[in-house]
Amino acid sequence: MAVVFDAEVLSREERIPEQFVCPAEERPAGCGDGEGGVEEMDIPVVDLAEFLRGGGELPRGVAEACERHGFFQVVGHGVGAALIAEAYRCCDAFYARPLAEKQRARRRPGESHGYASSFTGRFDACLPWKETLSFHCPAPPAPGSGRAVADYFVGVLGEEYRHMGEVYQEYCDAMTRLALDVTEVLAAALGLSDRGALRGFFAGGDSIMRLNHYPPCRQPHLTLGTGPHRDPTSLTLLHQDGVGGLQVRAGAGGGKWRAVRPRADAFVVNIGDTFAALTDGRHASCLHRAVVSSGAARRSLTFFLNPQLDRVVRPPGALLAAAAAGRPRAYPDFTWREFLEFTQKHYRSDASTMDAFVASIARGRGDGGGHDDHGGQEEK
Repeated sequence: MAVVFDAEVLSREERIPEQFVCPAEERPAGCGDGEGGVEEMDIPVVDLAEFLRGGGELPRGVAEACERHGFFQVVGHGVGAALIAEAYRCCDAFYARPLAEKQRARRRPGESHGYASSFTGRFDACLPWKETLSFHCPAPPAPGSGRAVADYFVGVLGEEYRHMGEVYQEYCDAMTRLALDVTEVLAAALGLSDRGALRGFFAGGDSIMRLNHYPPCRQPHLTLGTGPHRDPTSLTLLHQDGVGGLQVRAGAGGGKWRAVRPRADAFVVNIGDTFAALTDGRHASCLHRAVVSSGAARRSLTFFLNPQLDRVVRPPGALLAAAAAGRPRAYPDFTWREFLEFTQKHYRSDASTMDAFVASIARGRGDGGGHDDHGGQEEK
């Protein structure tokens, strides 16, 4: 019988169900909370307002970070502190509801939106200690004209969720604008003379927003909030609360796990597999995970920037021309729809997802033959 992940109940249990216990080699370091004994990661910070005003001068270390591990932070992003605070307040309000009410928005197999309480019902071992609510953020035809997010909350959860939907509509609009601005940083890191060269790839895109809740855990050293994975999406913009929990593993041979310190004024940017392919492998998609705490719930707000489903993922001509003389293409052409369906139906989003997908293309875009459905995009 599948375990039920009811956060209110399980957060009080002295011993966690065995389905959530990770293999010894995958458990967080330390003997207390999951962050114990993990050094902090030194990642560069971009003042986005200054960058956009100053004609594209990159802070030191950003280009190298994109190539080594794909993580940096942005401040001066223009997303108001009050909006972020209200997004967290609404997140808390949703996850405080009884499980049965949250399950009105239940995520169906093969879908990338809805409420998910761990991966119960699909797996019976090494389950993540989390619950999530995901929803689509399609680019509106004109600024301020989109209502898809607000309509989703009302349509699925009811009229009493209208305010929550309005908050996340505003938040998603702000994140879409921010993510497109961040593509200018990445264009500069690639050495492209046209700072806006990557914006068009995401025109009319279908991005996804995810609200993550990691309840307190009495045995945080035995489990993980999110297992090691690479994001299959293009770009992830993450705001984590003061509890922290994001860890990254980079460096030769996998390196050590290092914690990313939360900053209330910053968003963490990380490059996903699709963007790595868009750069012909110049930029890196890196392994990362989330750990949990015994003393407090952890929440994070995650925005995944995606192109249109049928957009062909192919590097800009300037990158292809620069690479042509030196080496063959790192990745074949594919559409975002193909890769998304691969992660939803055939293969877990982990360290080998892109390699398995490329192998399936080489075999004639077969079914992948990998893992069963592990739910697509992971959460931080």
